[in-house]
Amino acid sequence: MRIGMPLNYSGGFKETVDDLATYEKAGLDIVYVPEAYSFDAVSQLGFIAARTERLEIASGILQIYTRTPSLTAMTAAGLDFVSDGRFTLGIGASGPQVIEGFHGVPYQAPLGRTREIVEVCRKVWRREKLVHEGKNYSIPLPAEQGTGLGKPLKLINHPVRERIPVMVAAIGPKNVAMVAEIAESWEPIFYLPEKAHEVWGEPLAAGKAKRDASLPELDVVAQAPLAIGDGLDDLLDAARPNLALYIGGMGAKGKNFYNNLARRYGYEAEAERIQELYLDGKKDEAAAEVPRELLERTSLIGPPGHVKERLAALKESGVTTLNVHALGRDAAERARLIEQVKQLAVDA
Repeated sequence: MRIGMPLNYSGGFKETVDDLATYEKAGLDIVYVPEAYSFDAVSQLGFIAARTERLEIASGILQIYTRTPSLTAMTAAGLDFVSDGRFTLGIGASGPQVIEGFHGVPYQAPLGRTREIVEVCRKVWRREKLVHEGKNYSIPLPAEQGTGLGKPLKLINHPVRERIPVMVAAIGPKNVAMVAEIAESWEPIFYLPEKAHEVWGEPLAAGKAKRDASLPELDVVAQAPLAIGDGLDDLLDAARPNLALYIGGMGAKGKNFYNNLARRYGYEAEAERIQELYLDGKKDEAAAEVPRELLERTSLIGPPGHVKERLAALKESGVTTLNVHALGRDAAERARLIEQVKQLAVDA
C-alpha cells in the first residue's frame, strides 16, 4: 500500500514543501495537490517538482471544465517533464457550485467529458496529429464554428512518457464504472471500506469487465486523517466540520453528490438533518450531527490497534494507495506518523 499525503496550498505551503524530504525518508510515496477555488494546483506542483527528486506528485484534482482537453494534456506532459516522470494526472468533475459559481461554465455531461478528455490526453502524449470527434469536443474546431483555419497538430515536445497515469475522482455509480474502465487510478471520497462492495462493487466490476488489457490493475486511492495514540477524541471531532461541509453544503437540496453518498452508506436521516442545518446557516449544529461511527470508519485516528484494524479493512476492500492527512504538531511528528502507518499497513 502506497502512502500519500495531501498538500494544502494555503498558509505554510513553502514550509511544508521544505519538509517533504523528511516525509519521503519516513516512507511517503506520493503527494497530492488539490485545486478548488484557490491557488491553482499546477504552479504548486511545479514548485514541488523542483524541490524534490524521487517523490511522486499528483494533481488531486484538476477540474475537467476549467481547461481544454489539449491544455490538460500539455499541462500533464509539462509536469511529467519537470519531475522526470513522477506525475499523475488527477482529474474530476467537481460540482455545479464551483464550476458554475466560480468559473461561470455550465456543468454539463461530466461522464462524457471525462472520457473524451482522457482520450485526447493519450493521443497528445503519443504525439499523434490531434483529431477528435466527440459529443462534447471537436478538434480541430469545425470550419463553420470558427475561421476555418484550424488544422490537426501534434505536440511539439517529446513527452517523458506517452502514458502518464490518470486518476479520476468519482463517487457516482456510472462515473465509477467509467473510471474502472479507462483510468489507472480511482479516487473516491469519505471511503468507508465496510460499505465499499455494497456501494461500488457492481459499477467497479462492470467497468473492469471492459478494461483495456494494456492498463494496470486499478489503483484505489482512499483518504483519511491520521493520528495514532490514546485520548484523541478531540482530533476525531475536528473532522466533523469538513464532513458537514460536504454532506450539508456542497450543493443544493437534491443536487449534492456527497449527501447522496452518505445516504448510500446508510445514513439517510443523518444526511437529511446535516443538510437542513447547514443550508440554514447552522454549521456548528450540522457538524454535531455527523455520526461518530462515520467519523471513526473514515479516519485513522486512535490507538495503534484500532488504526491497524482500519488499515486491514481498507486493504481487504481493495485500497492500494492511502492518502493520509497526518495530524502532527510539527514536521517531526508528522514524519513519525507516516513511519508508523507505513509499518502498520505492512503488518495489517
